[in-house]
Amino acid sequence: MKILIVTDAWEPQVNGVVRTLKSTRRELEAMGHTVDMITPLEFRTIPCPTYPEIRLSLLPSARVAQRIRDFAPDALHIATEGPLGMAARRYALRREMPYTTAYHTRFPEYVQARFGIPLSWTYRFLRWFHGPAQAVMAPTPVVLDDLQRYGIGHCVLWTRGVDLDVFKTQRVNVLNTAHPIFLYVGRVAVEKNVEAFLALDLPGSKWVVGDGPALGSLRARYPGANYLGVLSQPELARVYASADVFVFPSRTDTFGLVLLEALASGLPVAAYPVTGPIDVLGDSPAGVMHEDLREACLEALRIDRTTARAHAERFSWRAASEQFLAHLRPLSADGSTGSAGEVPIQPASQNHAETTSAAAVRSVAAGAGTSPAKQ
Repeated sequence: MKILIVTDAWEPQVNGVVRTLKSTRRELEAMGHTVDMITPLEFRTIPCPTYPEIRLSLLPSARVAQRIRDFAPDALHIATEGPLGMAARRYALRREMPYTTAYHTRFPEYVQARFGIPLSWTYRFLRWFHGPAQAVMAPTPVVLDDLQRYGIGHCVLWTRGVDLDVFKTQRVNVLNTAHPIFLYVGRVAVEKNVEAFLALDLPGSKWVVGDGPALGSLRARYPGANYLGVLSQPELARVYASADVFVFPSRTDTFGLVLLEALASGLPVAAYPVTGPIDVLGDSPAGVMHEDLREACLEALRIDRTTARAHAERFSWRAASEQFLAHLRPLSADGSTGSAGEVPIQPASQNHAETTSAAAVRSVAAGAGTSPAKQ
């Protein structure tokens, strides 16, 4: 099957959305499917306000339409709510073409945290954007419930995975500071609540790995912590393996791929009992969730590394990608919209006509916006 994925989140960004899409493409291709991506690398861009590493594509509609026509996909997936996602959505609706979307991150909560914009306003945009989609993929049951509570229907579960060959238990020590070593990995931004970690009175030492708009101010306020920038996956795996507890202070993440990476590296987790940690950890003894984050950190020191690794082994990118594939809405042979499992895999060399659905989909609202896809 020929699958086209449209995303505003792509390299050189380093976040969970980008890792999810790259891993999904790899697994789909390994299954024999042909996957193409429309990303900001093909367009003139400007930096997103307050997040300059995110590039917003300028006037992409004509190019996006041409790319869709040229590739003639069997299934179209719109991964983000930014300019490219908007352009692909517009094209699909005008041509009555079925498509799916994804909701990766708690965008309304981030916007509220940064700018004070009411949640209801942003969820209204999300209802408009995702409303015509045949299916809206979300990473956890809690997020599915949130979307449905705000009136976004056709929601389905698309979980996440971890590369168990890269992130593994290993005997290394690349963090040469006092133990116990408490580690945070991720974007350094206000919505990630990193300061809640840095402000804790903990023994040993603290490390922060990542970049973001809050990094400069946090380094100035907490000079006793240690800071690393963005790392490659092999480098990051060695950092995980060198720490004693992974601290996840975010209260807004929808899943948190870094949780799985840490666990796969044998690193127990300390977190608040909120969405993300709850969905990854469940009732597993691989981590501690507590409203007192310091207490969670200290209790997590007692967890054996083999326990953390064993829990991570329940997750794989192949299983997550098969779930994604099952939710796609291509056209079946009679021209009706079906599930991906109902469409035979076609050879990559075969020409495909542009797909259309039998009924028009009407836009339910007017508006535009951009969702900075974050981990």
